[in-house]
Amino acid sequence: MTRVDAISARPAWLHVLIGSALLAVFFLGPEWVQTPVSVVVMILGMAALYVGPRRNLQPADRLPWRLIRFAGYMFIVASVIRALVPSTMATPVTAMSLIPNSFILLAYLCIGFAFTVMLRRRRAAEDDPARIDALLVGLAAAFLTWTFVIAPAIDSAGLTPFQILDALFPIIDVVLLVLVAQLMLAGGAQNPPLWMLIVAAGAMFVADLLFSLRDALIVDVSQATITGLFLVLFVLIPASALHPSSRSLVEPQQIVVRDMSPVRLVVIGFVVTVPTVITSLMPLGSFANDLTRAGLCALLVLLTLARVVRSNNSRVRAERATRRRATHDALTDLPNRELLSETVARWADRATEEHLEISLLFIDLDRFKMINDHWGHQVGDELLCAVAGRLGEQVRAEDVVARIGGDEFVIALASPSHLRLAESLADRLLDELARPFELSVGDVVISASIGVAKSTGGAHALELIRDADTAMYKAKGSGRNAYAMFDTSLREQLRDRVKLEQSLRGALERGELAVHFQPIVDLATEELDGFEALMRWYSPELGFVSPIEFIPIAEETGMIEEMGAWLLRESAHQLLTWTGIRGPGARPLHVSVNVAVRQLRDGTLVKIVDDVLRETGLPPNALWLEITESGVMEDIEAALLTLNALHALGVTLCIDDFGTGYSSLSYLHRLPVGIVKIDRSFINDVGQAGTNEPIVRAVLAMTHAMGHRVVAEGVETELQRDWLRDQGCDLVQGWLYGKADRPANLTHWIERPVAA
Repeated sequence: MTRVDAISARPAWLHVLIGSALLAVFFLGPEWVQTPVSVVVMILGMAALYVGPRRNLQPADRLPWRLIRFAGYMFIVASVIRALVPSTMATPVTAMSLIPNSFILLAYLCIGFAFTVMLRRRRAAEDDPARIDALLVGLAAAFLTWTFVIAPAIDSAGLTPFQILDALFPIIDVVLLVLVAQLMLAGGAQNPPLWMLIVAAGAMFVADLLFSLRDALIVDVSQATITGLFLVLFVLIPASALHPSSRSLVEPQQIVVRDMSPVRLVVIGFVVTVPTVITSLMPLGSFANDLTRAGLCALLVLLTLARVVRSNNSRVRAERATRRRATHDALTDLPNRELLSETVARWADRATEEHLEISLLFIDLDRFKMINDHWGHQVGDELLCAVAGRLGEQVRAEDVVARIGGDEFVIALASPSHLRLAESLADRLLDELARPFELSVGDVVISASIGVAKSTGGAHALELIRDADTAMYKAKGSGRNAYAMFDTSLREQLRDRVKLEQSLRGALERGELAVHFQPIVDLATEELDGFEALMRWYSPELGFVSPIEFIPIAEETGMIEEMGAWLLRESAHQLLTWTGIRGPGARPLHVSVNVAVRQLRDGTLVKIVDDVLRETGLPPNALWLEITESGVMEDIEAALLTLNALHALGVTLCIDDFGTGYSSLSYLHRLPVGIVKIDRSFINDVGQAGTNEPIVRAVLAMTHAMGHRVVAEGVETELQRDWLRDQGCDLVQGWLYGKADRPANLTHWIERPVAA
């Protein structure tokens, strides 16, 4: 309990302390103080029943306490009647006793209803044995009450019908005990308010039991003792309402299933065996008495049997639920990889005999990470569930749709080998998944890449999944939103890719990576303007590996972040060295470094750039960072945050390969770029009246109108250079001026201000 809760609980414990002191005075003091003490206890209790619920509960949660408060008034009315009309307290009881007893009966009904509301609000689990255990306790109490109170009262020839009615009162208390026992046994928080209710109900049961025994002339007990026990209700139940944790009595509780405690086991054993032993040892009495005892014993046995059956059924359901959790995806409730493998293995056993072809469609959502990054994982989960629903609508009842990873689904089919069922389904799925998904954030459009693998038996399930996965990567590499069929050559490509990836890991630490620089020339003056830094890899095992091969792997695995930071530092330090060689009077140079998509999303990129500028002392505008159109457009809003932060540092931002991606001028206008690089594919045929000349002219005109400079990549001939100069292109790079090379081979560019 926190300090705040402890302070809030003080009124409840103060009420218990004052009430206990008053009860001590009631029991130990002179007889004349009993009436005023009773009045004070009742007044304090009723006041607490008003204050407590208002202090601790919302209006909608106060119904049980309103019922208990009404019951308190009924007890007070009954007490006043007994005090004013002594004949209602006569022993043995008379018809007059029915007047106060009717108010007490109404009070009991209200208390019982209040306990029922509390129990319903706490929501004990259906499988929880609390209900049966409480009924066992109640039946045992009913058996003892019948055997030692009601039956003797009925069998006594001298008892009046009013005495017999009084003897039935403990049965009502048994019902209340059953309800309180359920509150106690059903799990959830067992805090002071609950224990106060339990003790109060127990005191009420004992008081009624003594009252009935006295009226049946079985025991001799004073009225003060009985009244004192009833006063316990006005101490403990109001204190329960005052306690701040009383809200747990009317709020849903987290039910925690535990092993049966020794105390609970002993209680259940007691309530089952004692009535049976008593029934066996007691001599036969009247037929009705013996039949009632036998019936109560039979009910106890049947309830015990029901508890065993329910416990067994609960265990079976738990095992089924555990099995389902182990074989199904928690989010979409689709089969997972384990169940998919079992199903495919089962099909494979009969594939040869029944001439079946097993087909697997491996479905990967394109750029799903963008959804999570942009809208959050909740929307991502929403999309996954919607995708699962659409996939299920497109397959037959005997097919299996499984989710085996984040955004990876697999559909398994078994069909006659002459049917092109898998190909037909793949086509339908591409169309179906391309339709907008209506999510909580609006319509979301995605695409998918699908790999298809087939087997006529003999293939292991995991191998078939792997082959379909390999084909999916082929589809993704072909531009996404497509499907591809698996063939054995893909397996060899995958093997080569894995080998390449393993070799690339640690290449930086082993010193296998190098930076090559390609000159960038001012087209108007033919002077050197700077260099583009390009990463190269020489593996002792694989030899020179093309960047086209290893850069995509580095991006997919995340290695590009460390490699890119290294490239940035190496390039900046090399430019610093060249600047020192050229001297202060030479034309300032820049170095242009490519930034991968993962680097652009990485929150540390801005800090890395800032640290490099501080380390080297380079002017920020001497550092150019090249970003691709597609990398920016995948998540334009997130990219803008990073690009604006980089622009604030003073570095120059370049759009690389312009024209090959989205080429959206509206987006280009929003980006804080200073340089646009036209892709080499547009430069190939310029100067020869090629089809790309109008495009290049338009790009030059539009970018210049926006205030950007233009670099033409891939210039290899003087004809291309001259045409670009005539069109007003600012800068060029390409093999006409030199390929990318090591710094040691570029000294001729550094030592002369103008290129030959």
